[in-house]
Amino acid sequence: METTIKHIAQITKVSYATVSRALNNKKGVKAETRTLVLSAAKKLNYQPNAIARGLVKKETYSVGLVIPDITNPFFPEVARGIEDQANEAGYSIFLCNTNWEDSREIRSIRVLTEKRVDGIIIAPTASRLDFLEEILPRGIPVVFVSSAAKNSAHSSVVIDNILGGFLATSHLIEAGYRDIGFIGAPKDSLTLDERLEGYKMALRKHNLIINDDFIQLGDFRRETGYNIIKRMVGEGEYPRAVFAENDLLALGVIQGARELGLLVPEDVAVVGFDDIPFAAFPEIQLTTICQPKHDMG
Repeated sequence: METTIKHIAQITKVSYATVSRALNNKKGVKAETRTLVLSAAKKLNYQPNAIARGLVKKETYSVGLVIPDITNPFFPEVARGIEDQANEAGYSIFLCNTNWEDSREIRSIRVLTEKRVDGIIIAPTASRLDFLEEILPRGIPVVFVSSAAKNSAHSSVVIDNILGGFLATSHLIEAGYRDIGFIGAPKDSLTLDERLEGYKMALRKHNLIINDDFIQLGDFRRETGYNIIKRMVGEGEYPRAVFAENDLLALGVIQGARELGLLVPEDVAVVGFDDIPFAAFPEIQLTTICQPKHDMG
């Protein structure tokens, strides 16, 4: 049977209100009474009722986390940073995976608000989240991570994606490559806009042509990079270097190129973005832009 405050009050012969104050470390309780109550609570294995506590304080001590792809190694590391900080503060995390689907993102946010979470952290699937203001209860805190939303008043934790795209492309240029392609995510992604802008800035700085045929968009999955490089090589016109918007895309490009008998980086050089653990594997050794994933969380 679950131990309640009433049980502790009966055993210690202390009033219900005093037991409650002692357990919640409130003032107005004598030291010996507090010790008596805490000792009894420990012996009886008393566990506070989180639901009841939430009703009283109008807080659930929970935070919702909405991410687009739990299978992408980037997001679990961000989630781990969030969970570490939440745990230190006494909060629990409700995790929702949207699989890059807008409808699932909306449904996840609605479910989290129904659970009365104290705040929501979102790695958005798209750059526009106008619907947020319609479905969010007034006053619930929202923070974006990894990618911000356009024209949003909510806070965000992101890196300088334009600079990252510029550095990735500049690295390839400095290595002697001139025909450089870009493989990225859907058009409504803010990270696409910014990393693509950095890519173009680097090409312009070195007076290199921006070949629109070498800019290929799909999604963030490894299979996309794999399919795009195979198609481009098959058509006979392909870049001799590729900046992939994330590491999964880059891994797909490497796999596809090698299956076609191309050497990496001799025939096709590849630079990624995120610095996921797979990038450092000896058989891959991917050059990549590092994001401080855990610190972002």
